[in-house]
Amino acid sequence: MMSTSDAPTRGPARPLPYVVAGILLAVAIVAPLLVPLYARTDPRLYGMPFFYWYQILSVFIEALILWAVYLIVTREDNRRRAAVRDLSGPAADDAAEVIS
Repeated sequence: MMSTSDAPTRGPARPLPYVVAGILLAVAIVAPLLVPLYARTDPRLYGMPFFYWYQILSVFIEALILWAVYLIVTREDNRRRAAVRDLSGPAADDAAEVIS
């Protein structure tokens, strides 16, 4: 019988959500480092060179990417915690009594 400290707190992980989150984070990190792609003045937006308005826009885009990553990882973590709760709930206790 497992003690409370030995009991797992999360179920098995699915790799896909973490891979997607990693790719999104890599895009958010690498895109600003590719300066030659946006180091130009045209097209202008209300007289502001592309270089500046692209950087301002990228802040909002990267905030959306980080929000999406947070949602993906949080949902996966909640799914993994629910899997353990389902296994260790009253039904699991009943099953253990039947077996013994």
